[in-house]
Amino acid sequence: MPASLFSIFGVELEYMIVDARTHSVLPISDLLLRADSGEWASDSERGDLGWSNELVLHVIELKTKSPAPSLNGIASQAARDVGLLNAILAAHGGCLMPTAMHPWMDPRRETRLWPHDNSPVYQAFNRVFNCQGHGWSNLQSMHLNLPFANGEEFGRLHAAIRLVLPLLPALAASSPIQDGRPTGTLDNRLAAYRANCRRIPSITGRVIPEPVFTPEDYREQILQRMYREIAPFDPEGTLRDEWLNARGAIARFERDAIEIRLLDIQEAPLADLAIAKAVTTWLQAIVAERWVSYREQQTIATDILEPALNAAIREGGAAVIDNPQYLSALGFPGQSKLSLRDVWQSVLAQLSLMNPADKELDPLRIILTEGCLAQRILKATGPAPTRSRLEAVYS
Repeated sequence: MPASLFSIFGVELEYMIVDARTHSVLPISDLLLRADSGEWASDSERGDLGWSNELVLHVIELKTKSPAPSLNGIASQAARDVGLLNAILAAHGGCLMPTAMHPWMDPRRETRLWPHDNSPVYQAFNRVFNCQGHGWSNLQSMHLNLPFANGEEFGRLHAAIRLVLPLLPALAASSPIQDGRPTGTLDNRLAAYRANCRRIPSITGRVIPEPVFTPEDYREQILQRMYREIAPFDPEGTLRDEWLNARGAIARFERDAIEIRLLDIQEAPLADLAIAKAVTTWLQAIVAERWVSYREQQTIATDILEPALNAAIREGGAAVIDNPQYLSALGFPGQSKLSLRDVWQSVLAQLSLMNPADKELDPLRIILTEGCLAQRILKATGPAPTRSRLEAVYS
């Protein structure tokens, strides 16, 4: 029986594998998984978390093996597994590095695709899209999976997620450096992600999902269109599955969940899970119609949400929302202009997520007072960092 809204949670955390001495990418995720499982496997299990491969050999994923009844405790489990992974990698001269992009990786030269089971899927992606680019082979994120039990719950959850997606980079941006230098954008992972599938635009769409609120409309307007448009490039049908969808949040009907994909990975699991708690608590309040009705939530057009997301990708918490309809839907009636930092500060206070006694939420207080991780990285590197400075900061 499908799980109801916010009754279970799925979390996926991606980390890059790097050389422990030089901190350049080290494509050995298959060796890591083999060292743990004893075979060329794409998955390995440790307690409540699993480890698995990704598209490229220098990325490993930690994930809840089955949906968890609470987000509490996942951070400590993940921190334990980071230690285990680092211990295994040490034998190969490697270690894990957090953040959403490697700061000096050259994807044209250093990309190595996963060559074992499921490799036909990765080869098909590479054939159609050329995965030797930052948006494919140099990106690490947290995926947050939230359940729905029926079509009504799907619509309510999808409406709420659409409203919150544009604000996520204000908390989570952690990729300010690309090709060895600051670009002026705080979330370069998402800047690259937007253009990943430009050959077939319906796959990513406008990142913000279309305003569709039933499973039937979603399948017809999003999934079937996507499958039709990729068919000439993928005659074997290898990629015609719901995971092809590259929007910022995607419906996973095979597991009755919506997967949020816009969160950059942070400096430690504690920070990732604090952000996950903030996002899910806000979504719960929106679904409960704390500020505006479900009907009004459905009226917020992508034309309103997309500019807010693009500004957040560039500027993080300093980005401004200046649309009164959108601000009203977020719980700020009568306001015409607010920064994303102000929005988050107010909402987190209203949702009682700024309690200093809850140490698991400390990262939220750091983000709201000192800036997102991307801003803190730039403060540490300076505006024109040398390679040695980058190595010092990222180590």
